[in-house]
Amino acid sequence: MKIVVLAKQVPDTWSDRKINLETGMLDREASEPVPDEINERALEVALQFKDANPDAEIVALSMGLEDTTKTLRKLLSMGADSAVLVTDPALAGSDMVQTSRVLAAAVQRIAPDLLVAGNEATDGRGGMVPAMVAEILGWPVLPSLDEVAITAEGVSGTTQVDGGSLSLSSGLPAAISVTEKSAEARFPNFKGIMQAKKKPMETWSLAELGIQAGPDAAPVRSVMVSAEARPPKEAGPKVVDDGTAASQLAEFLAAQRLI
Repeated sequence: MKIVVLAKQVPDTWSDRKINLETGMLDREASEPVPDEINERALEVALQFKDANPDAEIVALSMGLEDTTKTLRKLLSMGADSAVLVTDPALAGSDMVQTSRVLAAAVQRIAPDLLVAGNEATDGRGGMVPAMVAEILGWPVLPSLDEVAITAEGVSGTTQVDGGSLSLSSGLPAAISVTEKSAEARFPNFKGIMQAKKKPMETWSLAELGIQAGPDAAPVRSVMVSAEARPPKEAGPKVVDDGTAASQLAEFLAAQRLI
């Protein structure tokens, strides 16, 4: 079985992430780029299948800037067999639709049996790319799975909905997205880090992929009309304990509709 794991390089979750007020886009130079943690969990889901089925092949796939190779190298060190990066200047500022078109074209070229992705990236939090890619491919999608079981014949899992949970299953090929409950990502060991340097990694341009995509190729697109910096935080009210602190605190919380 061949499994493609989608990966995205995002600003460090623990850093101060910023929006470029002129372009309305994420300022990717304002913080350290790192692999999105949810992608590592998605990879772990695939690796657990590979642990029991050594013949399985895992390909990490990403679209992004040229330095996204750092993220893909980490996924290779964790256990992915190979990696593909789609990078092209025309893709700068792509929305989810354009991103999904490109990823779907790359998935078609790789021809996997299963596509595994995180349920949402920590930078945009759109959460629609896995479903959009599946729609373009004409594949069934099992979204936001907390638990996943992969077999040679199909994939199944559970997802949460209002008031309960759903058990989903599908034959292959199929696409799934997983939540942070799905798996704990393994740490790359020294052997994996050394092996990652020799594992194959291909870089494809839009021309090599045979597709026109990106903001200029989109028939419609969102345009930022204005942006303002967030006002600085102001100090909140200070409660002085003169014997009535508890009642003051309760009144404040009630006024804010917090109790």
